[in-house]
Amino acid sequence: MIKRVHLTVSVVLAAVIAMSGCGTTKPGNAKSSPHSASTAGSSSTVGARRADSGSPTGENADARPALPTERSTPTPSPSVTRPLKDGTAVLVHCADADDPYTTAVVRNPNGREGTFGLKIHYQDAHGFTMGETYEQVLVAAKGRERVRVAAASLGPIDEISRCEVSPRATAVH
Repeated sequence: MIKRVHLTVSVVLAAVIAMSGCGTTKPGNAKSSPHSASTAGSSSTVGARRADSGSPTGENADARPALPTERSTPTPSPSVTRPLKDGTAVLVHCADADDPYTTAVVRNPNGREGTFGLKIHYQDAHGFTMGETYEQVLVAAKGRERVRVAAASLGPIDEISRCEVSPRATAVH
């Protein structure tokens, strides 16, 4: 009869421990303690129960959700450089015998300075293209720059009757 009562008490005690969650280890909460390592046999259940009894719900104290240690701050993305929009060019003066330079104005529509390519075509009285020049001009943000281009390399300046400036000043960089 004593064996039966002892066995019944052990089964009931094991059932109570299992139902309360005591003595079970949840994933991520496994810990080694001197009580569980040194107790063996029938007293291991009591040792596990003693270690877990500090919590009112019967769970491990380590089972509480972890509080954030640091707030993450967004890392600044590298600045993205957008390509420059093309500028505009307007002819002011065509080269002639009195002034052997062609003058044009280049405008920059962008919010930052940039270099723009300027093309000028030269024609004689018959409409024949004598040549063309290409200049790169640095223009401030939202600014304009006056450019003088020498036309002497095209041939006799007195034969130039017409200059054409390409209205689009191509953004170089």
